[in-house]
Amino acid sequence: METYREEKNKTVKTVLEDLEPPNKNIAIKNRILFKESPLKGGSFFVKNLQIEIVSHIKKCFALWQEFSSQKTLFDLWEFRYAFYKAYRYKPYFILLKNQSENLALLPLWYDRTQKRYTWFGSDWQEEIGFYTKEPKLLSVLLSAAPSPLYLNAIAKGRLKPCHKNLPFQKDDPKYILNLEKFNSHEDFLMTLKKNRRHDLRKDRRRIEKQHPVITINNFLEFDYLVDLCKKRFSRKGEEADFEDQRQIEAFRQVIKLSGKSYQARMLTVKIKNKPAGADLICLWNDCYYALRCGYDVKNFSGIGNFVNTFEIDDAIKLGMKKIDFLQNNYEWKDRWFKSIPLLKFEK
Repeated sequence: METYREEKNKTVKTVLEDLEPPNKNIAIKNRILFKESPLKGGSFFVKNLQIEIVSHIKKCFALWQEFSSQKTLFDLWEFRYAFYKAYRYKPYFILLKNQSENLALLPLWYDRTQKRYTWFGSDWQEEIGFYTKEPKLLSVLLSAAPSPLYLNAIAKGRLKPCHKNLPFQKDDPKYILNLEKFNSHEDFLMTLKKNRRHDLRKDRRRIEKQHPVITINNFLEFDYLVDLCKKRFSRKGEEADFEDQRQIEAFRQVIKLSGKSYQARMLTVKIKNKPAGADLICLWNDCYYALRCGYDVKNFSGIGNFVNTFEIDDAIKLGMKKIDFLQNNYEWKDRWFKSIPLLKFEK
């Protein structure tokens, strides 16, 4: 069974690749900003405002620590850095500053596969907030950004009133379950309609009768999750993102880098010594993030619902206030959980 790959004495200097982003003319360093704004339809001028493009990973880290609000898992450097270590795309941090202080930051990288600029850490990140000390600078920041640009899963609730006229588009929502009024998964079930409550209980009992063995935090079993996920997508005639080895490595790094800020958590269910389901979870700021999962629904009908109800109890016992089931509905989340609107920006 494959386990963690050993690090080969890589340093910060060797981690960065030499490839430059294709739009070199965008990288304006230490100049006064004066350009046409596609966001407002006219020109703007901010006295003594400068743009600097930052790609050195140590300076990117320092800027991140200065600007990041750390409100969600996706605001944490360690979580984003896990993807950086897997994909090796060069950072492209756009810094707005004046002579006395840094004012705004847009942390990007150039995705050479998708051939576009997107969030540092890939477009897998979500519930993103913009890092500006002065909210009105967001239009300047977006105008200064290169194209093609794809910024997805932007948290609508973290935008300011002055941002309402910016050309954001509707993105797929994410799904949240608030736990503060629940003592167990049964309290959650009682909030559902009778038929849905009956279906979840039926699935849970079906799995319980097979005497599942649940293991917590055996991270070597991450391989089970990957295998189960790939097989399930294959049966549906689709390709899982885990077919890309970099995606697998990103979540291995999420596990490896846990402990300083967020906590990684692994849940594995076996029935008759056969993997039936596996989930990778992160804990941060009283939130239980259900990141990745893999289920053998062909041989163990109801395993997904069983794990979801188990995780509700697990999160409550850990003192979590909510579970974040992330973006994308997958044709089931909207039946059980509250949707949270997200936005996107493209140019």
